[in-house]
Amino acid sequence: MSYRVRAVATPALAVGLRLAGLPTDEANDAAAAADRVNALVQEPDLGILLIEQPLFDAIPAALRRELENRAVPIVVPVPRAAWGAVTDRAEAYILELLRRAIGYRVKLQ
Repeated sequence: MSYRVRAVATPALAVGLRLAGLPTDEANDAAAAADRVNALVQEPDLGILLIEQPLFDAIPAALRRELENRAVPIVVPVPRAAWGAVTDRAEAYILELLRRAIGYRVKLQ
């Protein structure tokens, strides 16, 4: 049997997930997220359910425990993007990708 991947996210993140090719359900708050999650986990071919971390944290504790105890689907909370300062580790990773792509070391300023 093959399994599908779906996501539940706020409208802001849902756009990006759809652009990445993931079928995504939108939820503006914890109640909407809980409703969507309850419906999605009943689908027998759902293998992985991505859910935006703030929505996951806001759904009722009983539902979170139920999700953690299920073998399938695997529920993966996705952290919200942080648009703050770039860390040294992230910068090093990006520089290495650039070096491989263009063949030169680049210094970001």
